[in-house]
Amino acid sequence: MSTPGEAARRAPAVRPVPVHRVLNNNVVIAIDESGRERVLMGRGLGFQLKPDDVIDPAKVEKTFILDGGAQGERERRLLVDVPYATIEAVTRAVDEAERMLGRHLDRHLTIAVIDHVHYVMERLAQGLRIPTTTMPELRVLYPHEFAAADRMAASLADSLGQALPPEEAVFLTMHLLNATRDEPNGTAALLLRRLQHVVDVVEQRLGVKLDADSADYARFILHVQFLLQRLVNRTMLVGNDSSFFEFAKHSYPQAHAIAEEVKRYVFAATEAALTDEEVLYLIVHVERLRTHVTSGDAGEPVVG
Repeated sequence: MSTPGEAARRAPAVRPVPVHRVLNNNVVIAIDESGRERVLMGRGLGFQLKPDDVIDPAKVEKTFILDGGAQGERERRLLVDVPYATIEAVTRAVDEAERMLGRHLDRHLTIAVIDHVHYVMERLAQGLRIPTTTMPELRVLYPHEFAAADRMAASLADSLGQALPPEEAVFLTMHLLNATRDEPNGTAALLLRRLQHVVDVVEQRLGVKLDADSADYARFILHVQFLLQRLVNRTMLVGNDSSFFEFAKHSYPQAHAIAEEVKRYVFAATEAALTDEEVLYLIVHVERLRTHVTSGDAGEPVVG
Protein backbone atom coordinates (compact mmCIF):
# COMPACT_ATOMS: atom_id res chain seq x y z
CA MET A 1 0.00 0.00 0.00
CA SER A 2 1.26 3.47 -0.83
CA THR A 3 2.21 5.68 2.08
CA PRO A 4 1.47 9.44 2.30
CA GLY A 5 3.83 11.33 0.01
CA GLU A 6 4.47 8.30 -2.19
CA ALA A 7 3.59 8.35 -5.89
CA ALA A 8 1.97 5.14 -7.04
CA ARG A 9 3.36 3.38 -10.07
CA ARG A 10 1.54 3.45 -13.40
CA ALA A 11 -0.06 0.08 -12.68
CA PRO A 12 -3.77 0.77 -11.98
CA ALA A 13 -5.74 -0.30 -8.93
CA VAL A 14 -6.89 -3.90 -9.11
CA ARG A 15 -10.55 -3.14 -8.39
CA PRO A 16 -12.99 -0.36 -9.30
CA VAL A 17 -12.86 2.79 -7.16
CA PRO A 18 -15.92 4.97 -6.39
CA VAL A 19 -15.69 8.64 -7.42
CA HIS A 20 -15.61 11.23 -4.66
CA ARG A 21 -15.06 14.41 -6.65
CA VAL A 22 -14.34 15.16 -10.32
CA LEU A 23 -11.80 17.97 -10.69
CA ASN A 24 -11.72 17.92 -14.49
CA ASN A 25 -11.81 15.49 -17.41
CA ASN A 26 -8.44 14.07 -16.40
CA VAL A 27 -8.23 14.37 -12.60
CA VAL A 28 -10.56 12.70 -10.09
CA ILE A 29 -10.56 12.49 -6.30
CA ALA A 30 -11.36 9.14 -4.67
CA ILE A 31 -11.34 7.99 -1.05
CA ASP A 32 -9.18 4.97 -0.31
CA GLU A 33 -9.77 2.26 2.30
CA SER A 34 -7.99 4.37 4.96
CA GLY A 35 -10.26 7.36 4.35
CA ARG A 36 -7.56 9.41 2.61
CA GLU A 37 -8.18 11.50 -0.47
CA ARG A 38 -6.36 9.98 -3.40
CA VAL A 39 -5.87 11.89 -6.66
CA LEU A 40 -6.33 9.67 -9.71
CA MET A 41 -5.13 10.90 -13.09
CA GLY A 42 -5.61 9.64 -16.61
CA ARG A 43 -6.53 11.10 -19.96
CA GLY A 44 -10.35 11.33 -20.10
CA LEU A 45 -10.63 9.62 -16.71
CA GLY A 46 -13.22 12.07 -15.34
CA PHE A 47 -15.23 12.60 -18.54
CA GLN A 48 -18.97 12.53 -17.73
CA LEU A 49 -18.35 10.93 -14.34
CA LYS A 50 -20.68 11.81 -11.48
CA PRO A 51 -20.22 11.40 -7.71
CA ASP A 52 -20.74 7.76 -6.70
CA ASP A 53 -19.87 6.51 -10.21
CA VAL A 54 -17.16 3.87 -10.38
CA ILE A 55 -13.79 4.58 -12.00
CA ASP A 56 -12.44 2.17 -14.58
CA PRO A 57 -9.04 1.18 -13.11
CA ALA A 58 -7.65 0.58 -16.60
CA LYS A 59 -7.87 4.34 -17.25
CA VAL A 60 -5.84 5.32 -14.17
CA GLU A 61 -2.33 6.33 -15.22
CA LYS A 62 -1.03 7.88 -11.99
CA THR A 63 -2.17 8.30 -8.40
CA PHE A 64 -1.09 10.66 -5.63
CA ILE A 65 -1.89 10.99 -1.96
CA LEU A 66 -1.61 14.72 -1.39
CA ASP A 67 -0.63 16.63 1.71
CA GLY A 68 -3.34 17.84 4.03
CA GLY A 69 -4.35 21.43 4.70
CA ALA A 70 -3.35 24.42 2.62
CA GLN A 71 -0.43 22.64 0.94
CA GLY A 72 -2.68 19.83 -0.26
CA GLU A 73 -5.19 22.34 -1.59
CA ARG A 74 -2.45 24.15 -3.50
CA GLU A 75 -1.27 20.89 -5.04
CA ARG A 76 -4.84 19.93 -5.95
CA ARG A 77 -5.37 23.31 -7.62
CA LEU A 78 -2.13 22.90 -9.54
CA LEU A 79 -3.26 19.55 -10.96
CA VAL A 80 -6.52 21.20 -12.06
CA ASP A 81 -4.95 24.29 -13.62
CA VAL A 82 -2.02 22.72 -15.46
CA PRO A 83 -2.78 21.28 -18.92
CA TYR A 84 -2.88 17.52 -18.74
CA ALA A 85 -0.33 17.28 -21.56
CA THR A 86 2.19 18.91 -19.20
CA ILE A 87 1.29 16.54 -16.36
CA GLU A 88 1.69 13.55 -18.68
CA ALA A 89 5.02 14.83 -19.99
CA VAL A 90 6.39 15.41 -16.49
CA THR A 91 5.26 12.07 -15.05
CA ARG A 92 6.79 10.31 -18.06
CA ALA A 93 10.07 12.21 -17.62
CA VAL A 94 10.15 11.46 -13.87
CA ASP A 95 9.52 7.76 -14.54
CA GLU A 96 12.50 7.76 -16.90
CA ALA A 97 14.67 9.54 -14.32
CA GLU A 98 13.71 6.86 -11.78
CA ARG A 99 14.92 4.17 -14.16
CA MET A 100 18.18 6.00 -14.86
CA LEU A 101 18.92 6.63 -11.18
CA GLY A 102 17.64 3.25 -10.03
CA ARG A 103 15.51 4.65 -7.23
CA HIS A 104 11.99 5.82 -6.46
CA LEU A 105 11.32 9.56 -6.58
CA ASP A 106 8.33 10.58 -4.49
CA ARG A 107 5.44 12.68 -5.67
CA HIS A 108 6.86 15.87 -4.12
CA LEU A 109 9.38 15.87 -6.96
CA THR A 110 6.67 15.29 -9.57
CA ILE A 111 4.52 18.10 -8.19
CA ALA A 112 7.50 20.48 -8.03
CA VAL A 113 8.51 19.70 -11.61
CA ILE A 114 4.92 20.06 -12.87
CA ASP A 115 4.79 23.50 -11.24
CA HIS A 116 8.18 24.47 -12.66
CA VAL A 117 7.54 23.25 -16.22
CA HIS A 118 4.11 24.90 -16.30
CA TYR A 119 5.75 28.19 -15.31
CA VAL A 120 8.44 27.78 -17.98
CA MET A 121 5.87 27.01 -20.68
CA GLU A 122 3.82 30.06 -19.74
CA ARG A 123 6.92 32.28 -19.91
CA LEU A 124 7.95 30.84 -23.28
CA ALA A 125 4.43 31.43 -24.65
CA GLN A 126 4.85 35.09 -23.66
CA GLY A 127 8.24 35.26 -25.34
CA LEU A 128 10.05 35.53 -22.00
CA ARG A 129 13.08 33.65 -20.80
CA ILE A 130 14.62 33.90 -17.37
CA PRO A 131 18.42 33.86 -17.70
CA THR A 132 20.41 31.77 -15.27
CA THR A 133 23.90 30.42 -14.79
CA THR A 134 24.93 27.22 -16.54
CA MET A 135 26.43 25.87 -13.29
CA PRO A 136 29.03 23.55 -14.86
CA GLU A 137 29.85 22.38 -11.33
CA LEU A 138 26.81 20.14 -11.48
CA ARG A 139 28.37 17.92 -14.16
CA VAL A 140 31.37 17.35 -11.92
CA LEU A 141 29.65 16.94 -8.57
CA TYR A 142 26.50 15.07 -9.58
CA PRO A 143 27.07 13.42 -12.98
CA HIS A 144 24.28 10.85 -12.59
CA GLU A 145 21.65 13.38 -11.52
CA PHE A 146 22.75 15.81 -14.22
CA ALA A 147 22.53 13.12 -16.90
CA ALA A 148 19.03 12.16 -15.69
CA ALA A 149 17.98 15.84 -15.68
CA ASP A 150 19.40 16.36 -19.16
CA ARG A 151 17.38 13.39 -20.37
CA MET A 152 14.28 14.73 -18.57
CA ALA A 153 14.63 18.06 -20.38
CA ALA A 154 14.92 16.29 -23.75
CA SER A 155 11.89 14.11 -22.94
CA LEU A 156 9.82 17.15 -21.92
CA ALA A 157 10.76 19.06 -25.06
CA ASP A 158 9.81 16.07 -27.21
CA SER A 159 6.50 15.43 -25.42
CA LEU A 160 5.45 19.09 -25.39
CA GLY A 161 6.75 19.95 -28.86
CA GLN A 162 8.60 22.94 -27.45
CA ALA A 163 12.35 23.47 -27.32
CA LEU A 164 13.34 24.29 -23.75
CA PRO A 165 16.16 26.66 -22.75
CA PRO A 166 19.43 24.75 -22.27
CA GLU A 167 19.60 25.78 -18.62
CA GLU A 168 16.51 23.67 -17.85
CA ALA A 169 18.86 20.77 -17.16
CA VAL A 170 20.28 22.88 -14.31
CA PHE A 171 16.87 23.51 -12.73
CA LEU A 172 15.86 19.87 -13.11
CA THR A 173 19.15 18.70 -11.59
CA MET A 174 18.46 20.89 -8.56
CA HIS A 175 14.98 19.35 -8.24
CA LEU A 176 16.48 15.85 -8.42
CA LEU A 177 19.14 16.69 -5.86
CA ASN A 178 16.60 18.06 -3.42
CA ALA A 179 14.57 14.88 -3.89
CA THR A 180 17.44 12.41 -3.57
CA ARG A 181 20.14 14.00 -1.41
CA ASP A 182 20.38 15.07 2.21
CA GLU A 183 23.33 17.44 1.97
CA PRO A 184 25.05 18.64 5.14
CA ASN A 185 24.08 22.10 6.33
CA GLY A 186 20.90 22.22 4.27
CA THR A 187 20.01 21.49 0.68
CA ALA A 188 22.23 20.84 -2.30
CA ALA A 189 21.26 24.32 -3.48
CA LEU A 190 22.98 25.89 -0.47
CA LEU A 191 26.15 23.91 -1.07
CA LEU A 192 26.18 24.88 -4.72
CA ARG A 193 25.60 28.57 -4.02
CA ARG A 194 28.61 28.62 -1.74
CA LEU A 195 30.69 26.63 -4.17
CA GLN A 196 29.73 28.97 -7.01
CA HIS A 197 30.77 31.97 -4.95
CA VAL A 198 34.20 30.41 -4.43
CA VAL A 199 34.50 29.80 -8.18
CA ASP A 200 33.45 33.40 -8.86
CA VAL A 201 36.16 34.68 -6.51
CA VAL A 202 38.83 32.63 -8.28
CA GLU A 203 37.67 33.61 -11.76
CA GLN A 204 37.49 37.30 -10.94
CA ARG A 205 40.93 37.32 -9.36
CA LEU A 206 42.51 35.33 -12.19
CA GLY A 207 40.63 37.34 -14.81
CA VAL A 208 39.32 34.37 -16.79
CA LYS A 209 36.30 32.14 -17.15
CA LEU A 210 37.64 28.77 -16.13
CA ASP A 211 37.39 25.82 -18.50
CA ALA A 212 34.65 23.69 -16.97
CA ASP A 213 35.79 20.68 -19.01
CA SER A 214 39.37 20.69 -17.76
CA ALA A 215 40.72 18.13 -15.29
CA ASP A 216 42.10 20.89 -13.06
CA TYR A 217 38.67 22.51 -12.84
CA ALA A 218 37.09 19.17 -11.89
CA ARG A 219 39.72 18.59 -9.20
CA PHE A 220 39.22 22.11 -7.85
CA ILE A 221 35.43 21.78 -7.70
CA LEU A 222 35.62 18.44 -5.92
CA HIS A 223 38.16 19.81 -3.46
CA VAL A 224 35.96 22.80 -2.58
CA GLN A 225 32.92 20.55 -2.21
CA PHE A 226 34.74 18.29 0.23
CA LEU A 227 36.15 21.32 2.03
CA LEU A 228 32.65 22.72 2.60
CA GLN A 229 31.42 19.35 3.80
CA ARG A 230 34.38 18.96 6.18
CA LEU A 231 33.59 22.44 7.47
CA VAL A 232 30.04 21.45 8.35
CA ASN A 233 31.12 18.12 9.83
CA ARG A 234 33.86 19.84 11.86
CA THR A 235 36.50 17.56 10.38
CA MET A 236 38.78 20.15 8.78
CA LEU A 237 42.30 19.15 7.91
CA VAL A 238 44.86 20.06 10.56
CA GLY A 239 48.62 19.71 10.08
CA ASN A 240 51.41 19.72 12.63
CA ASP A 241 54.05 21.10 10.27
CA SER A 242 53.51 24.70 9.14
CA SER A 243 56.56 24.76 6.87
CA PHE A 244 54.60 23.67 3.78
CA PHE A 245 52.01 26.38 4.37
CA GLU A 246 54.71 29.04 4.81
CA PHE A 247 56.48 27.83 1.67
CA ALA A 248 53.28 27.99 -0.42
CA LYS A 249 52.31 31.34 1.09
CA HIS A 250 55.56 32.99 0.00
CA SER A 251 56.09 31.07 -3.24
CA TYR A 252 52.61 31.63 -4.69
CA PRO A 253 51.50 35.09 -3.47
CA GLN A 254 48.61 35.49 -5.94
CA ALA A 255 47.19 32.04 -5.18
CA HIS A 256 47.64 32.73 -1.46
CA ALA A 257 45.76 36.04 -1.74
CA ILE A 258 42.88 34.29 -3.53
CA ALA A 259 42.80 31.50 -0.95
CA GLU A 260 42.68 34.09 1.84
CA GLU A 261 39.72 35.78 0.14
CA VAL A 262 37.95 32.43 -0.04
CA LYS A 263 38.74 31.96 3.66
CA ARG A 264 37.11 35.33 4.46
CA TYR A 265 34.01 34.43 2.44
CA VAL A 266 33.69 31.04 4.14
CA PHE A 267 33.97 32.65 7.57
CA ALA A 268 31.34 35.27 6.69
CA ALA A 269 29.00 32.54 5.39
CA THR A 270 29.52 29.93 8.10
CA GLU A 271 31.31 31.63 11.01
CA ALA A 272 33.96 28.91 10.80
CA ALA A 273 37.59 29.72 10.08
CA LEU A 274 39.56 27.54 7.68
CA THR A 275 42.71 26.00 9.08
CA ASP A 276 46.11 26.71 7.55
CA GLU A 277 46.08 23.16 6.20
CA GLU A 278 42.80 23.82 4.33
CA VAL A 279 44.16 27.12 3.01
CA LEU A 280 47.32 25.32 1.90
CA TYR A 281 45.38 22.93 -0.31
CA LEU A 282 43.36 25.82 -1.71
CA ILE A 283 46.62 27.54 -2.63
CA VAL A 284 47.83 24.41 -4.42
CA HIS A 285 44.63 24.07 -6.48
CA VAL A 286 44.40 27.77 -7.28
CA GLU A 287 48.06 27.84 -8.30
CA ARG A 288 47.45 24.95 -10.69
CA LEU A 289 44.55 26.89 -12.23
CA ARG A 290 46.67 30.07 -12.35
CA THR A 291 49.44 28.21 -14.16
CA HIS A 292 46.98 27.19 -16.85
CA VAL A 293 45.76 30.77 -17.09
CA THR A 294 49.24 32.06 -17.80
CA SER A 295 49.78 29.29 -20.37
CA GLY A 296 46.52 30.22 -22.11
CA ASP A 297 44.76 26.92 -21.37
CA ALA A 298 42.34 27.89 -18.59
CA GLY A 299 39.47 29.54 -20.42
CA GLU A 300 37.99 32.75 -21.75
CA PRO A 301 38.69 36.20 -20.26
CA VAL A 302 36.13 37.38 -17.73
CA VAL A 303 33.99 40.18 -19.15
CA GLY A 304 32.95 43.00 -16.83
